[in-house]
Amino acid sequence: MAELGSIENLVAVRRLLKSSLQKSREIASEIDKTGSRFEEMNRRLPSLKAAIKTIGQKCSLLAIRGHIDHTVGPATSVLKVFEVVHGIEGLLLSDPSSDLFGYLSLVKQLEGALRFLTDNCGLVIRWLEDVVQFLEDNTIDDDWYLLTVRKSLMILGELQAIENRSSLTGGSLFGALEKLETEFRHLLMENSFPMDFSLTSGGNEASLSAQPMPVAVIQKLQAILERVKANNRIEKCITIYVEVRSSNAKATMQALDLNYLDISISEFESVQSIEDYIYQWGNHLEFAVKHLFELEYRLSNDVFQKDGSEVLTSCFADIAIQSGIQGFIKFANTITKGKKDAIKLLKLLDIFTSLNKLRLDFNRLFGGKACVEIQTQMRDLIKKVVDGACGIFWELSVQVDLQRQCTPPSDGSVSRLVSFVTDYCNQLLEDDYRLILIHVLEIHQVWNDEKFEESLLSDEVFKIMSAIEQNLETWAKRYENTALSYLFMMNNHWYLFKYLQGTNLGNLMGDSWLKCHEQRTEYYAAVFLRESWGKLPALLSEEGLILFSGGTAITRDLVKKRLKAFSEVFDDIYKKQSNWVVSDKSLRLRTCQLVVQIIVPVYRRFMQSYTPLVKQGTSPNKYVKYSADNLENIISSLFQQKLGQYGSTKYTQLIGEIKNVVTSHLSSTPAAA
Repeated sequence: MAELGSIENLVAVRRLLKSSLQKSREIASEIDKTGSRFEEMNRRLPSLKAAIKTIGQKCSLLAIRGHIDHTVGPATSVLKVFEVVHGIEGLLLSDPSSDLFGYLSLVKQLEGALRFLTDNCGLVIRWLEDVVQFLEDNTIDDDWYLLTVRKSLMILGELQAIENRSSLTGGSLFGALEKLETEFRHLLMENSFPMDFSLTSGGNEASLSAQPMPVAVIQKLQAILERVKANNRIEKCITIYVEVRSSNAKATMQALDLNYLDISISEFESVQSIEDYIYQWGNHLEFAVKHLFELEYRLSNDVFQKDGSEVLTSCFADIAIQSGIQGFIKFANTITKGKKDAIKLLKLLDIFTSLNKLRLDFNRLFGGKACVEIQTQMRDLIKKVVDGACGIFWELSVQVDLQRQCTPPSDGSVSRLVSFVTDYCNQLLEDDYRLILIHVLEIHQVWNDEKFEESLLSDEVFKIMSAIEQNLETWAKRYENTALSYLFMMNNHWYLFKYLQGTNLGNLMGDSWLKCHEQRTEYYAAVFLRESWGKLPALLSEEGLILFSGGTAITRDLVKKRLKAFSEVFDDIYKKQSNWVVSDKSLRLRTCQLVVQIIVPVYRRFMQSYTPLVKQGTSPNKYVKYSADNLENIISSLFQQKLGQYGSTKYTQLIGEIKNVVTSHLSSTPAAA
């Protein structure tokens, strides 16, 4: 029975060796196909076959049968896959742009083949190591067999290292990924174009619905990102994306001529220049947020949607910063640092209006963690704008009070402060400014835990107008000429009545307030006439000029004296009042007409009655200086604004000066009223 068992064992061993021999021949054949690069491996692997065969004859082959069966199959597959790898490496030398998706498929195959080599080489190596361990434990006499197995292990180890070498600089996979990164840059540059501001201004929303980049191009970019990400090299493509798109966005910004964003507050030449710059700033910021950055945000989302929100928001944040979003914030910050003038309140409200209009878009685009720096800067800017606007607003009536120390206009015309403040208040009460100012005040009150009331704006306007009225009373007392003070009050009360009717300010102050200023106008017009021109008719009194027999000479002398006195007083009054101004044309015509009614009829009657007596004497022209018509023309020419001061040659400059009046009128230093 024992002999029968030995025979069966020998038969089993014979079948095993025959099968192993066939598989070893197949392995040798596969090694031959790999070319000259692995000729040495071809020479070594048959020796492994012979060694295993001999060892099987000299020891208990049944004990290592399982190891042999498990090792030969994977080893054959390893060699076949290596041949595939070698072929793919040659194909990857081509340019990916001709067939990008085909190239990407090859890269993916190479990745899989290299992973297969690593995994299976490791498996075969572990099994061969078990064989080595078995041989060593059983003290095989022929060390040549053991040495051959160990050399085979070394060969398989070299195959296992192929994947690592392929991913290193100079390796086939490394080179393929570099080509994909180059193609990624090429696709971006070929499809990146600066935006045209003119095509998106004027309410044109076409760009908001436009595709940031062709769908086919985006799909190619995504496919490249998928491959480089699989090889832990996505950072290079992210850097390329930010570089190309930032450069493109910068080109768009540069076309807008944004040099004014870097201007310091000391470089602003006038209120007009600030207004122009802020107007440009608002338009440019809206374009940047609603069009340029909106497009960049959508494109980043499209390209990196498979790579997570952190990647796309990080890319977008870098593009926004590098292309100049912070320049807009810097410019607005510069405006907040200017002097606390009344006009600055309007400019701050303009800035707040632009920011508020873009609030939802801004929060959506820059809401990610990567945009924390921009968010912080924007919050700081809004706080400065709100605090600055409210600080100026609460001081308006105080600043008007301070102007009480000013000198009133020397010509008795409407105070520039009055015209400026009324125009300014009307602007504040316009719907655009009123609503935004109330919003700003509400925000400020909430920040300071104070109760907000909508009457805050109207209450402050009432204080401002009350301060103006008190200023008028004080300024009028500064005139040495009483008649001029009355003319000044007449001018200003008429301005408050006529020019505020139907305005936001006039409606707020109410009809009774307006009517009061109309009545004051009438009062000061009457006392002005009485104080100056009203004295002239008495000089042409006919008292004592009754003609009687023998009294002609006396009457003639009295007439001459009275005409001379009238002319002298008239000339004196005219000389003084020729430099006085009644600003409103209708009030000027009416005032002149009242003067004419007081003077001319009396003068005409006097001249009609007594001119013959004067002409009988010597040098009649010495006493009859004016005709009634001449007198009327002279009076009608009074109170005109002088061309040298307000004429057409300087009218444009005057408009600018009136706007700049805030520099001296509503600042801490009093100036001329």
